[in-house]
Amino acid sequence: MSMNTARDLVFVGGRNLVIALDRYEGSEVWRWKASGGKGFWAGLSAPSFVSIALDGDRLIVASPKRIWCLDPLTGEEVWRSEGVSFGLGAYPVIATASASGQSSSAAAGAAAAQAAAAAAAGGAAAATAAAS
Repeated sequence: MSMNTARDLVFVGGRNLVIALDRYEGSEVWRWKASGGKGFWAGLSAPSFVSIALDGDRLIVASPKRIWCLDPLTGEEVWRSEGVSFGLGAYPVIATASASGQSSSAAAGAAAAQAAAAAAAGGAAAATAAAS
């Protein structure tokens, strides 16, 4: 199936990666892995938790130390912000605005579920973001 819009996809975030799945068939469309630091620190600084939210034509991914913007159809990185820190053990929540101007938090409920799942599964967690 060819993807025409982000509404044809389901986004799942976990231990330092995001996977886009075909909403109708469940097949993997693309996979994106968060970049860590450089050299020796690359493996140690990779985020173990990510929040995700679809904001129109952009997929926002946040970890306790970085924020990325991805193209939801391809998984290509559009930009990243590395000067952000939510503090040790913080789980960022992403809010987006709908066309009507109302704020929605696609990741708010998922953040609590991710934290509980992370504790239960030794750090592995998952969340979904749906189109607003």
